Formats: sequence, C-alpha cells, structure tokens
Amino acid sequence: MGERDPSPPAELQPLAPGERPWPAIACALVAFGLGGLTLGLFIAGVRVSGTRPPVAPVLVYVGLMLGLGIGVWRLRYWAVLAFQALLAIGVLGFALAAIRVTSVLWLAICVGVICAGGALFWKLVRVAGRIQAGDHVGRGAGN
Repeated sequence: MGERDPSPPAELQPLAPGERPWPAIACALVAFGLGGLTLGLFIAGVRVSGTRPPVAPVLVYVGLMLGLGIGVWRLRYWAVLAFQALLAIGVLGFALAAIRVTSVLWLAICVGVICAGGALFWKLVRVAGRIQAGDHVGRGAGN
C-alpha cells in the first residue's frame, strides 16, 4: 500500500475570504434564536412543569448557544463540530419522541425537526471540510 496523500481532495475548495456558506448562517441564526428565546422566556417568568427553572442551567445553556452562534458565524471548526453534535442529539431526541406522539401536530413537529436538523447536519459536513481545507492550506503541506 502506498502512502496516503495528506492534501484535501481537489473538489473540496477552502472558503474564500469573506465567504460564509448558507448552512453556517442558518446554524448561527438557530443558535442565536434558541439562546435569545430561552433567555426571553426565562426573563418573562415562564414556568416548566409548574416550576420556574433554576438560573444557573438557563444561563449555561444561553451562554452555550450564544457562544456557538458566534463561533459558527466566525467559521470556527470546533463550533461547527459542536453544533453538529447538538443537531445529532436533537434529531435523535425528536426521533425517540416521535415513537410516543399523541397527536398529528406533534408528529408533524417531530418529522419537521428530524428532516430539517438532518438536512442541516448533512450540509454542515461540507462546510466543516472546507473550513478544515482552509486550515490545511494555511499551515502548508509540510507542517
């Protein structure tokens, strides 16, 4: 067997300066939206199962979402991978929830989240590869 070529495939072009693919924009907006919505609902005093959630977990979640949103917006590889992990967990969670739905509306919501989250996950694979290809080119082949 020959030695593996460490360079990225020719069809995987690094991101151009200032280029921001639509899946990255969508992920950043989803992260900002989830973080902002959670914070807004907490400030509004919304109760979950009859009780108000503790402050610390809410702030950790809001900080995580806003941090991921910034990271994805700035096209950081770690942020894209972390967001993909959260998408995978969310898709699996909604797939499990779809097993026990009690109405057609909840089934439609579950299927919608599964399809949208899965599609966004798939589109982010290429974005992550292009980010990594740019990192590879920036370091040089010998480093």
